[in-house]
Amino acid sequence: MVVRRSRHRLLALLCGVLAALTLTTPAVAAPERAALTRPEAAGGWLARQLVDGERFEAVFDGVAYPDQGLTLDAVFAFAATGVADDHGADALAWVARPDIRDGYLGDGASEAYAGATAKLALAVQVRGGDPADVGGVDLIARLRSLQTPAGRFSDRSAYGDYSNAFSQSFALLALDRTAGGAPPAAAAWLAGTRCPDGGYPLLPAQPVCTSDVDATALAAQALRAADRPADAAAGLRWLVSVQRADGGFANAGGTPNANSTGLAAQALRDGHRLPAWARARAFLAGLQVGCAGAPADRGAVDFDGGGFDPATAPRATAQAVLGLTGIGYARLSAAGADPGAPALACP
Repeated sequence: MVVRRSRHRLLALLCGVLAALTLTTPAVAAPERAALTRPEAAGGWLARQLVDGERFEAVFDGVAYPDQGLTLDAVFAFAATGVADDHGADALAWVARPDIRDGYLGDGASEAYAGATAKLALAVQVRGGDPADVGGVDLIARLRSLQTPAGRFSDRSAYGDYSNAFSQSFALLALDRTAGGAPPAAAAWLAGTRCPDGGYPLLPAQPVCTSDVDATALAAQALRAADRPADAAAGLRWLVSVQRADGGFANAGGTPNANSTGLAAQALRDGHRLPAWARARAFLAGLQVGCAGAPADRGAVDFDGGGFDPATAPRATAQAVLGLTGIGYARLSAAGADPGAPALACP
């Protein structure tokens, strides 16, 4: 009887969240669908924020700089939502331009950055491309060359090594999709960074091991992909233990937000923690701008519900949709995505 009631509660919870994730207003760019889902609305809004339809920029002191990392986040988001495929193609083509690519990855000789190399390789794979030939650069060979004997993927740079848990996790996820697979030593190294409480730190080998929500979410996905389910499960248990009452996630002392919650929700769904995922997804849905918001903001996901900020909304939206859809990086694919960027049609 207890098991039956638990199943009924879980089914009711998931059905309720699924209903909440469908917007009742019709989709302008997809007339064949009766309703636009929240992820689709978010993907459409994100596509319309791209500069020249192809990139994101970071502005400091009035000067715009290329933001390749956020642009790749958008590529992942478009694949997850199944919309804006033309924008995804244009965005990846922009990052792959030699001047933009090398400014992000390094020149491959004196400068080579593990995390950026791995993230671009994964984005190319998600879009069905060949990461061994990105404008003549073999990203897979370069990435493998950055693995140390201990298993860590490290930067080769005159400015120091800034590799972290994201670098290692993206490397495992990208290499897992190759014929050679993810190196066992690299997976073991990541597993070995786990903190006593079960979570994973952003930076390894610190005086105090401090678990990080974002790092743990990505590490859990990478470890599952690399056939280390027990190490991934430890991270997932820690994520469940630190989930806030409202379903959101934040690092110590912070406010629950779309970025951390989006990544955590993605990992929870990937790891089959469905009740926790449903609560996180409901939190994210509560941050999305609907028909009551300004027309230009509809579909976007606010960072923390403290007031819509156009400066933080693109990154918040890109990472939130990963949690709204729950599609893990290991399964992410742009195949079959719609080319257009749908928008809400409000009364």
